[in-house]
Amino acid sequence: MRTNPTGRQLRLGAELRKLRERAGLTSTEAGQLLGVKQNQISNMESGRMGVSPDRVRLLACHYECPDKVLVEALTGMTNDRKRGWWEEYREFLPSPLLDLAELEQHAKSLHDTVTARIPGLLQTHDHAREIFRQAVTELTPPEIEYRLSFRIKRQNLLYRDDPTPYEAVIHEAALRMKVGGPSVARQQLQHLLDMSDRERITLRAITFDVGAYPGSGQSIHYAHGPVSQLDTVYLDQSHGLAFLDADAQLHKYRTLFDRVETIALSPEKTRDLIHHVMREL
Repeated sequence: MRTNPTGRQLRLGAELRKLRERAGLTSTEAGQLLGVKQNQISNMESGRMGVSPDRVRLLACHYECPDKVLVEALTGMTNDRKRGWWEEYREFLPSPLLDLAELEQHAKSLHDTVTARIPGLLQTHDHAREIFRQAVTELTPPEIEYRLSFRIKRQNLLYRDDPTPYEAVIHEAALRMKVGGPSVARQQLQHLLDMSDRERITLRAITFDVGAYPGSGQSIHYAHGPVSQLDTVYLDQSHGLAFLDADAQLHKYRTLFDRVETIALSPEKTRDLIHHVMREL
């Protein structure tokens, strides 16, 4: 029995609960169909108990779920038996950060829209260090080093042989912030230019003259799952990360991203803007 299920394990259980509830069955009735006790169904749905691919398919059959693509995507979530690289940080970092790394590792693609900061996946070492030094809750030097190492390792998914497709929309305000001073800021801007040349990375900017727009003032991150029902939104807030996956929430943020796309600069004009900001440093 798991005492601390990961975010991915919790999501699998939550999706199984959704299937059961859509079928109009109680956990007791579902247990009777499987020939198990009610508490086993509850433990599977809470992520405390592992579920095999065959059991997921059997549950979906009993629940009369017609979406075979979704069912196969759910079975794919049962096979992650290897410990991810983020587990080495479990004693040193908050669990939501580990869940974020796990989510990014398995995402089909990632999309960030940020206003007042450079996305973590695109931050340089020196830029990230300064961000952690300025945290509201003061971090000790060892805590800073753990978070810095963790952030840099998260970025590996953009460098691997089959990089995760990634799109970032960054407000001009974030581009002009001299985090760490002019030298660090210049290096950060050059890094953005270099990353925008990499395969499967799209970088776009929103300029000051746009004014207000949907989602302005928030840092919004969207992880695309193997099917749209398994997408996840995560909001980077002052009190920590918030993960959202309800259908209405996913629809809201998909619509928001579509609207932001219409006002953001093209990748080419974004590069021109970055060059312009660098010249002004």
